[in-house]
Amino acid sequence: MTKLTALLMDRGSASPVILALAVSMLLSFALTPLVKRLAYKIGAVDVPKDKRRMHDHPIPRLGGLGIFVGFVITVLAFAEPTRQLRGILLGACLIVAVGVVDDSHPLGAGIKFILQIVAALVAVWHGVIIQTIASPFPFGSAYWDFGIMAVPITVIWIVAVTNSVNLIDGLDGLADGVSTIAALTMLIIALLMDDLEMAVICGALVGACVGFIPYNRNPAKMFMGDTGATFLGYMLATISVTGLFKLYAIISFIVPFIILGFPIFDTASAFTRRILRGQNPMKADRSHTHHKLIDMGMNQKQAVATLYLVAGVLGLCAVMIVTTGYVKVILSVAALAGTAYTAARIARYPHDHPHDRRPPEEAAEEEKEEP
Repeated sequence: MTKLTALLMDRGSASPVILALAVSMLLSFALTPLVKRLAYKIGAVDVPKDKRRMHDHPIPRLGGLGIFVGFVITVLAFAEPTRQLRGILLGACLIVAVGVVDDSHPLGAGIKFILQIVAALVAVWHGVIIQTIASPFPFGSAYWDFGIMAVPITVIWIVAVTNSVNLIDGLDGLADGVSTIAALTMLIIALLMDDLEMAVICGALVGACVGFIPYNRNPAKMFMGDTGATFLGYMLATISVTGLFKLYAIISFIVPFIILGFPIFDTASAFTRRILRGQNPMKADRSHTHHKLIDMGMNQKQAVATLYLVAGVLGLCAVMIVTTGYVKVILSVAALAGTAYTAARIARYPHDHPHDRRPPEEAAEEEKEEP
């Protein structure tokens, strides 16, 4: 019996995690209709005014507020309020407040960026900091101590991941599903590392994401908006610092990068592409990974399923790094089964998406700044 299986079979150890996941999921699901009404009242509605948007009618956003409230209530009920957790929640409150304002009355990218840095510093002030990591090289010192650079490195990580998740929020259910997979991966690793406190927090985040999926999957009835995307990015970033980077003696520093590999890759490639073209790196375009899949002939469901598969395989790879023995074999088989299932689902859906056939000059006129 594997260590993970033993933990799940031990009801005394696993029950808080399972309860946190279930309660958070139910709260998120129940609160979303109320948030939807609020979105209409305050004007937090996404109107398709350019070709980058994949929907053709106004859809309320602000769905992230239901995710946030469900998560916070669950964490306060089931997790120990450590200093680090208090800092994370305070920073999350600022992130969500900015998101609510931005979803109803769009803010400038510069203002949002500054406030995200403030939220990151709040978490850092409360001890959420990347101080030491395992060296990626077989030679030299076994660990790297960042010293005075620990604070700026941590802030950069938190802000970068926060925006990375926000930037992939371009298709129905994409950011929510990828965040669910990332949080689930962290939950499994927390259980493997006997960190049940972190497992409860991850379980609450998984549940909050799953509770919103019925409203956000294609065709979406509601968007999570910047409120949800930046909140999920912030939580994944800070949880990875407290739950993964701190275990530098056991887990390679590469694990958080693998878990969040897809949003990090998509953001890095988008910024690099824009800089090489002499464009403002914060200027939005229609060349994100999900846009490319659509242009290759997939519809929204196929593109989202493909990217779920990518995130899932990366998550399995991250788990395999911290496991040994038969677990790796089981996870490898699961990865193959998941790949086959996703491929079958992709093949079943018809190619019924709209193509953007406009010249680049016309498309560029409708671009806007990204946070």
